[in-house]
Amino acid sequence: MKKFLVLYRAPTAARQQMEEATPEQAKADLALWTNWMNKNAGAVLDLGAPLEAGKHIEAGSASPGDNTIVGFSIVQSETMATATKLMHDHPHFHTSGGSIEVFEFLPTPGT
Repeated sequence: MKKFLVLYRAPTAARQQMEEATPEQAKADLALWTNWMNKNAGAVLDLGAPLEAGKHIEAGSASPGDNTIVGFSIVQSETMATATKLMHDHPHFHTSGGSIEVFEFLPTPGT
């Protein structure tokens, strides 16, 4: 099985989404994510977490990072196509108005 990094993007920062959600919305959103995770239990290695805006680091400097990346997960699948299929009807589309990017982990050279 191959491993894939799933990045969740949204127009609103994760912290802001959580602060603005009512308790009822938060509970409903959690139920959607729990259902998705249970449906794909064999593929979800790490459900992940919401992310705070990061830093962009270059040699000798740091600046504000990409604040549209709001969370991550790690899944496993045989192919990119099947990993991508796991994301169809993902709760992120229903709760954030965002998008999803999937990246395959490659073997480390020399190992």
